[in-house]
Amino acid sequence: MVAILSAAFALGVRSLKAGTVAAGLVWAMLAGSVSPATADDPGEAWAKLDAVLASIVEPEIPKRDFAIAEHGAQPTTSPAQDDITGPDSRDAIQAAIEACHAAGGGRVVVPAGRWFVKGPLRLRSKVDLHLQKDAVLLFSNDPNDFLPVVLTRFEGVEVRNFSPPIYAYDEHDVALTGEGAIDGRASDKNWWKWKGSGNDDVARLNAMSDAGKPPEERVFGAEGKLRVNFVQPYRCRNVLIEGITILRSPMWVMNPVLCENVTVRNVTVVSHGPNNDGCNPESCRNVLIEGCLFDTGDDCIAIKSGRNADGRRINVPSENICVRNCRMKDGHGGVTLGSEMSGGIRNVWVENCEMDSPQLDRAIRLKSNLARGGYLQNMYVRNVRVGQVADAVVHIDLRYFRETGNHPPVVSNIHIENVTAEKSKRPLYLMGTPESPITGVTIANCRFAGAAKPSILEDVVSLHLLNYSQPE
Repeated sequence: MVAILSAAFALGVRSLKAGTVAAGLVWAMLAGSVSPATADDPGEAWAKLDAVLASIVEPEIPKRDFAIAEHGAQPTTSPAQDDITGPDSRDAIQAAIEACHAAGGGRVVVPAGRWFVKGPLRLRSKVDLHLQKDAVLLFSNDPNDFLPVVLTRFEGVEVRNFSPPIYAYDEHDVALTGEGAIDGRASDKNWWKWKGSGNDDVARLNAMSDAGKPPEERVFGAEGKLRVNFVQPYRCRNVLIEGITILRSPMWVMNPVLCENVTVRNVTVVSHGPNNDGCNPESCRNVLIEGCLFDTGDDCIAIKSGRNADGRRINVPSENICVRNCRMKDGHGGVTLGSEMSGGIRNVWVENCEMDSPQLDRAIRLKSNLARGGYLQNMYVRNVRVGQVADAVVHIDLRYFRETGNHPPVVSNIHIENVTAEKSKRPLYLMGTPESPITGVTIANCRFAGAAKPSILEDVVSLHLLNYSQPE
């Protein structure tokens, strides 16, 4: 016990449950080195990333263009972004998408200008919706314009709900590219006001899922107040989102679901509404997110795999995901795993990112609880510079929202290397549970400076520190 307290003092730990931190932590702190007790050697794990990246197939789009003006699209003349009366180009743009698809594919080109879109756009196979420089798609913010309902997910639960503004279902080789912007025009006057305020539809949907009611009978849309995610390819292969700027999403911004081979490259997200996560791959395989800027109202990137009973019913993990060369500004977490992760998350690589804002709460964040279950394993982080975060640099919380249940989550094989932080509330916040202690976390060659308060460790085993420093 004395040795454990000595190690905790060196780490600056405020809370440490006796018997829950393994001797590996003590040896690491007192001897200054340790061999990580992880499932994979980090060097070998990073070598495996090359094969994952090589397997990610980008869309094959034929080299032919379809102009939306030829199908009747007209730019809006409304002077403001928020008081738009028309003309409505939704049907014309969709007609161009259908014509492009019928011809075997190509680019549907949106030229410079402001285009009002009064309803959803549905992407099709072999089609690239391409926004030229200074093109802006201004979507309606009237939920009734996004009927009829489609199969979608709300916070990891399948539901028949309003269509996402940009949606694809069971397609392949789909793309959304260019130097233009898409604007959901969400605000506290429309979509965002459905967050909280006595809205019990979220609880109603979760109760349906927990009771085993099939998704086709979970019909909301006009019968409820469930917000939509902005860009959602669902059950698609070979997806590319590149170059565009995304503004004011109703909820999660980019949410590929049950997709394989997803590339999100050089995208700028500025969206500060509630639950405005930047990019949420959900139950996806082979994903690359690179060169993006996230300035969000929730997690910048949050990897997910379904919530509670529905996540376990579908039982498809998110796996083989790489995040690199991204910049994270405001948000709840820089790169987050969970909390809707009941199908599991594994094999995640994060490298060469910059995370820095007084309104960015955490850098690396893992979250789950006894209701979610699932697993978070094989996460490798290296070469990340953290300027400042408002809370912890590394935050693992298995008591998220203090929800209880009979599904202990598993966190294992988390390796964090060459990460520096200049200012934070705490270096580490690691909160396991007696039923599911945190295991196999390695912090190597890291410097977490300027922490206002000590770390918190509870129900943690196998925390290994190698060449770790924590200057004031």
